[in-house]
Amino acid sequence: MRAYSGGMISDFQDLSDKIEQLAELTHSLRRENAQLRQANAALVAENISFQRRLGEAHQRVSALLAKITPPELEPAVEEPVKEDAQ
Repeated sequence: MRAYSGGMISDFQDLSDKIEQLAELTHSLRRENAQLRQANAALVAENISFQRRLGEAHQRVSALLAKITPPELEPAVEEPVKEDAQ
C-alpha cells in the first residue's frame, strides 16, 4: 500500500509540474499577445497616416494637372526646305 501512495504522490507532483508549465506558457503567450496588439495598433496608425498623406499628394497632383492646359492641336505644317542659291 505504501508504494501505491508514493506513486500517487509522484503522479500528483508530475501533474502539478505540468500545470505550472502550462501556467507559465499561458502567461508568456498573453505577454506576447499584448505586445503583438501594441505593434498592430502602431502599424494601423502608421497606415492611416500614410493613407492620409497619399490622399493629400493625390489632391495636389490632381490640382496641378487641372492647371495644365493641353497644347492646341494644330496640324503640323512643314516649311519647305530652302536651297542655297549659289
